[in-house]
This record gives sequence, structure tokens and C-alpha cells, in this order.
Amino acid sequence: LPQLREWLDRLAPVVAEARASLAGARPGKLALRTGCERDSAGNYHLAFFWRDYVISADDFAVRRADTGAETPSFTQSLILIYLVTADGTTPSGRWVSFRELPGGMFYASAFQGYAGNRLAVELARLPGSGIDAFRRGAERLGGEPLEVGDAGYAFRVLPCIGLAVVYWRGDEEFPSQVQVLFEDTAAHYLPIDGLAILGSQLVGHI
Repeated sequence: LPQLREWLDRLAPVVAEARASLAGARPGKLALRTGCERDSAGNYHLAFFWRDYVISADDFAVRRADTGAETPSFTQSLILIYLVTADGTTPSGRWVSFRELPGGMFYASAFQGYAGNRLAVELARLPGSGIDAFRRGAERLGGEPLEVGDAGYAFRVLPCIGLAVVYWRGDEEFPSQVQVLFEDTAAHYLPIDGLAILGSQLVGHI
């Protein structure tokens, strides 16, 4: 997506500043603010989209916990921006649309296009019922069922950021619709463009 490339281009200096800022943070407070766990060496551990990562306490390099391999710059960027943005606000469990997030109004239409609408179109192309395919995809990822729409699931994609995806079944007049929702505390952990990337990634996983 062009939005991803544009976001990554803007991130290089931000990531460098993030590493410098994190280096001066008090380890215990950083772990508390971000929901990370720490090991005996002082390194930080978190799960990001169902994969475990280790963040070095020395240089804040991000590596996969299972292989020790350094992660691509895109994933490193998201995790480091999360760490430096996190302020420890308790996740709310209250769901809002993208446009209701701080700064989300301007990007809401574009976000719906490459997130909810994209998933609705892909589900419509599959054989059988779109809602059944949606349920299979969401449950395969361990989504927690929600009583929203005709089918809805919540996902914890970072320790303190929850997203939900909701499906509304269409009829003869209107096509089925899908919307990505966010905890209303999500902006305490990532800026609005980072949250848009998370929503797009979650749709891709489903």
C-alpha cells in the first residue's frame, strides 16, 4: 500500500529518536507502561500479532524470540514507536471507529477503503457464505467473540492495544459491510497512522 511506504519513509528519524528516548527510560517504568515482560538479562518481551519478540535492553534492537533473527525494519518501527508512545493508560475495552480516534477523522474514508471494505470484497469472492468465512478466519486467529453486528471478534495485537473486526450481513439492496474498531485508549499507545497500519495488518491476517 502507498500509505505503508509513506509511513515508513517518515519513520526513520522518528525511530532513531525513539531508540534514544528509550535508552534513557527507567526499565521498570518502561515495562509497566508498555505491558512488556522482562527477563533476567533485562530484555523486554512482547507479543505482536501472535508472534513473540525480544527487545534488547542495550540497543533496543527487536528480534524474534523463537529464532533470534532481527526483524524487518517495518516491524521494528511499529514496536519501537509503540514502546516510546505508551503512557500506561489502562486499556478500556470500549470500542470506537477509526474516525473517533484523535486525528482519525481526516483518514477515516481511506482507512475504511483499505481495511473494512477490502476485507468485505475478499470475503464476497469466496465460495459459500461471507459471514462463515469471516468467522473461520477470525476464530483461526483466536478472536474473542463480541456481541456486535452479525459477527464480531476482538483481538489483542499488542499488550495494550485491542482491535475488533465486525461483520454486518448484506441483503438484496446493500452489500455486506466490515468495520475495524479500536479501543478508545489505543491512541495512548500509537499515533493515528500507526493504528491504521495495525488495522490493515489485522484485515490481512483474517
